[in-house]
Order: sequence, then C-alpha cells, then structure tokens
Amino acid sequence: MIMAKKKNNSSFALTRGEKIFEAVNAVILILLGMLMLFPFLNTLAKSFSGDTAILTGQVLLWPVDFQTGTYKYVLREPQFWNSLKVSTFNTIVGTAGSMIVTCLTAYPLSKTWIYGRKPLMLVFVFCMLFSGGMVPSYLLMRSLNLINTIWVLILPGMLSIYNMILMKNFFEEIPEAIEESAQLDGAGSLRTLVSIVLPMSLPAMATIGLFYAVGYWDNYMSGLMYITDPKLRSLQQYLYVLVTEAVTVNENMSMDALENAALNSEAIRAATIMLACVPIMCVYPFLQKYFVKGMRVGSVKG
Repeated sequence: MIMAKKKNNSSFALTRGEKIFEAVNAVILILLGMLMLFPFLNTLAKSFSGDTAILTGQVLLWPVDFQTGTYKYVLREPQFWNSLKVSTFNTIVGTAGSMIVTCLTAYPLSKTWIYGRKPLMLVFVFCMLFSGGMVPSYLLMRSLNLINTIWVLILPGMLSIYNMILMKNFFEEIPEAIEESAQLDGAGSLRTLVSIVLPMSLPAMATIGLFYAVGYWDNYMSGLMYITDPKLRSLQQYLYVLVTEAVTVNENMSMDALENAALNSEAIRAATIMLACVPIMCVYPFLQKYFVKGMRVGSVKG
C-alpha cells in the first residue's frame, strides 16, 4: 500500500524541465503584469500630486505633495456628472436592448430546419468582416435624423455579430428533447425561448451581457463621429477631449484659481480618468469569471 502511494505521488512530480518552464512563465507574467499596471499607478499618483511635482516630472508611482483638490474640483464640475449620466443611460439601455436583439436573432438561426438559414448566416458573417466605412455610416445616421441624439450612441451597436454567433452556438448545445417536451405541453416558440431556453442559458447571457456593457461604457468613437452637443457627450468622449486637447474641465476657470488650488490640467485629467474607472473597477472583480467563460462559450460548434 505504501509503495503504491509513493509510486502515485512520484508520477505527478514535475521534471526539472517543467519546473524551469513554470518559473520562466511566472517571471514573464509578473513582468507583463507590472508593465500593464504602471500606467494605472502613474495616473493615480498624478491625480493626488501637487502642481509643481507634476510639472517637474517628480511623480512616478507615488504621490508627491499629496492633495485631494483635483477630485473635489472634478466632482463639483457639472459636465462630469452630465457625461456620467449619459454613459450610464447608454450602458443600461444599450445592454438590455442588445441582449433582446441578440437572443431573438440567435435563437431562430440555431434551428437547422429554418429555411434559408445558411445563406442568412453568410450575410451576417460578411457584415462582421466587412463594413461600409465611416463616411457611409455617418450619412446613414444623418439620413435617419439620429445625429446629436442619445440614440445614435445606442442603436448602431445594438447587435454584435460575434456575440450573436456565440449565443447561437450555445443555443445549439441545448438538447432538442427539452424544447420538444415544452411544445408538447402547448408552449409556442416564444414561450419556449423565454421559459425554457433563456433560463438554461444564464451563464452565456451573463457573458454576452458583460461584453455589451463594457463595449457601451468604453465607446467613444460614436460620440466623436455623431455628437457635437456637449450635453450629449459620454464620459469617454469627455475624457478624450480632456486628454487630447489638454484643457481643463471648466474653460471659464482662471489660471489664478487653478494655482491657488495647487492644480493643473494634468492632475485634473488624471483624477477624471480615475473616477471614470471606478464603476468598472467595482463590478469587474465579481464578474471576471464570466470573461474567462466567455472565451469558451459556443466554441465547440460553429
């Protein structure tokens, strides 16, 4: 018995080459993690640092001349809260609408008996690989009178072909016998989808919904292309304006007021970026497993 246990334990022992391989992998991953974390820590340090320390390049990973005036200033700025409301509305409404459209598109395409299913899938795949371009997209939005409206930030991205294909493949993995038993009890296609299929697809729906939510929250290209009204600027577009144009949040604030508050435009941009990251930072640790699962959803069937 003892000899058998020793033999089993020795069979799982790592060889010298495997130990070296794992050590090298660990070192490389740690270095990559530190490299990716550096910009975040640098921005965080600048948001709490004084004006002189930032201008002289003294700030690296730790705040110098610690102050919180930048955060007080940003949180008092009406444009920040307005952009936050726009992004929140876009994310909630866009994610809900996208999930409805995605499920209603993916479910019929998951049925092999649907007439014209394969040609329709080819059309979807073609649209996923090729697009009309920025100019035709802008002309289309203008012809639909969507320019400078909140819906231009939501409707164009309401259906992701990639997410739809993942959802379709997940629906195909559900045994047909379960749906047939529901239909024998008198349930129609829509009732079967809502009462049987969707509850069984909650992991996939959570993954796809998370993809949509992050996409809407991080989207700024739609705002740059279609929005000129400051009241409709999303939070990402607001950050883009701050970073690229190198201006303060409030153009009416005098330089004397900034100097008295020990602030500068770099610190204000850093504080605004950190505040914009807070919602995702609060949600992501609890939903990270869904991102990992999302890499495998629908990967068996194509």
